[in-house]
Amino acid sequence: MEKHRVIIKGGYVVGRGTEDIAIEDGRIAERGQNLATTPNDEVIDATGLVVAPSFVDVHVHLREPGFGYKERIATGTQAAARGGYTTVCSMPNLNPVPDSPDNLKAQQDIIDRDAVIEVLPYGAITVGRKGEELVDFEALHKGVCAFSDDGSGVQIDGMMERAMKEAVKYDALIAAHCEVEELLKGGYIHDGEYARKNGHKGICSESEWEQVKRDIEIAEKVGCRYHVCHISTKETVDLVRQAKARGVKVTCETGPHYLIFTDMDLQEDARWKMNPPLRSAEDRAALIEGIKDGTIDMIATDHAPHSVEEKSRGLKDSAMGIVGLETAFAALNTHLVAKGIITLERVVELMCLNPRKVFRIEGGLEVGYRADIVLIDTKKQWRVDSTKLLSMGKITMFDGREMVGDIALTMHRGKVVYNALENKQ
Repeated sequence: MEKHRVIIKGGYVVGRGTEDIAIEDGRIAERGQNLATTPNDEVIDATGLVVAPSFVDVHVHLREPGFGYKERIATGTQAAARGGYTTVCSMPNLNPVPDSPDNLKAQQDIIDRDAVIEVLPYGAITVGRKGEELVDFEALHKGVCAFSDDGSGVQIDGMMERAMKEAVKYDALIAAHCEVEELLKGGYIHDGEYARKNGHKGICSESEWEQVKRDIEIAEKVGCRYHVCHISTKETVDLVRQAKARGVKVTCETGPHYLIFTDMDLQEDARWKMNPPLRSAEDRAALIEGIKDGTIDMIATDHAPHSVEEKSRGLKDSAMGIVGLETAFAALNTHLVAKGIITLERVVELMCLNPRKVFRIEGGLEVGYRADIVLIDTKKQWRVDSTKLLSMGKITMFDGREMVGDIALTMHRGKVVYNALENKQ
């Protein structure tokens, strides 16, 4: 009996040109031009589409366990598949916090039951994410993708140094939400022109970069692998650039929204409220330079769904966070690739290849690798309708905006987990 094969035919493979890809048993079995097919083969016509390794988002809030009214692992992973992702890393601000093997298992059980793609959980750095007592790194490190107290910065310098020393023992990655709490002073948007003109309390840039500076110094001292979450300021870009030049094991991410909007795009609407906030035009320019010169390693959405009620209290009082999984590629393609700021190949590095390298996640289009593949229609024109998002969270500043480029099909381990091509037939 012949093996069941899936063959993706006629697509433009990023970096290689037009090529077919044959898949068997969830892995890439063969690549080449005009691969022969048999009547038993399942053929996916990718003519006119770009073929790339599927995306990885290292910063996603799936909200389970504990906050299933905002998002569930089932809905969040369906949204991720629709956005071209087959691996997401789930942040630890959950209930219970994944700060022990038992608490981690509570999350892993839901992942095993409900996820349609790969979900890699974070472990917390401190017990309860309270910043007061380290978790047991030895007990947790094999079950997590990295350690983070995301949603909170580790405030005590000595605590972060001890955490990094523990991480070094197990070659684990520390992924830090950098925020000096005493500098926040009740702020909730960027401390810039919009805040001053409209009477809002601002969050100063120093609240981010001051802690990044501290952490880089500690990472350099102890030799820890250190990743900075959702960077938003020009000073942070410079600090990371300088640290990399010195050989520090530092990487970082930014979000699509920080590359596209500034604080002067804000409206009196919670669609524009996230943490860190949208910053100045100078900050955006520095971030764009950072993704062009390699200082910024990857783009992550910080997909942070909330209930409609939590996001209906205006700019001042609404919860921080927006959704992003289903619009990330389209937003980057529309605002950066189509405008000639970066290439499609660079987007693939930022969304696929670099996250896999840093977080040590298998993937790529070489023979033998698991078939985690995305087909992209780079020319499709469409309008974002938040009511049609698969995520339970519906709050995005891209609602109603025209986009160029979208996901046509997502395949995880050889199985199609999202397919827009069916609608065309």
